[in-house]
Amino acid sequence: QFRLVESGGGLVQAGGSLRLSCGASTRAFSPFAMAWFRQGPGKEREFVAAITWQCGTTFYADSVKGRFNISIDNAENKVYLQVNSLKAEDAGVYFCAADRESSFDSALYKPTLYDVWGQGTQGNVSS
Repeated sequence: QFRLVESGGGLVQAGGSLRLSCGASTRAFSPFAMAWFRQGPGKEREFVAAITWQCGTTFYADSVKGRFNISIDNAENKVYLQVNSLKAEDAGVYFCAADRESSFDSALYKPTLYDVWGQGTQGNVSS
């Protein structure tokens, strides 16, 4: 069964950094896009960043532009999220997701496009 597994969460001081990673359970992995979403306490799940697998085109939520960076390692079937200049509002569970069906990158912020999700990794920010 195909799975995604996230790691790299933890407790970081405001202004600090985290590097989240997400690995696929199969070597035969070629999605159209990968993304990170997050869900803070009492909040709905929100889009953070996405990247197309073949071209590496990236997309970011306005709230994280300039601070977060999404990248992929095609050989290792992994996607990373470098999280810098952390703010209190960045705290939450970060989920990795794979879109294996789309052909266009016009709506990669929509969670409904993603058909495989990881269990999430918790990121906390201390003041």
